[in-house]
Amino acid sequence: MITAIVFVKAEVDRIPEVAESIAALDGVSEVYSVTGQIDLVAMIRVRSHDDVAAVVADRLNKVAGVTSTETHIAFRAYSSHDLESAFSLGLD
Repeated sequence: MITAIVFVKAEVDRIPEVAESIAALDGVSEVYSVTGQIDLVAMIRVRSHDDVAAVVADRLNKVAGVTSTETHIAFRAYSSHDLESAFSLGLD
């Protein structure tokens, strides 16, 4: 399984619609609205690097309202707990 983290910049007035469109794509497991230099973070989980290219370059980049993306390929997960903690809102 290949995991890619995609930072997405979007047209400000379309962020909710862009997030929903990205979340509906095959291969996208989650989309987070975030603060800072980017607007959304999309988690991609697919079988191969070619599939990452298909999801990001062929589909996600073409979603109306996406202005730019930056893709990071994960090469090691340390534990399921670490991953949950990294994306937790701390509302235990």
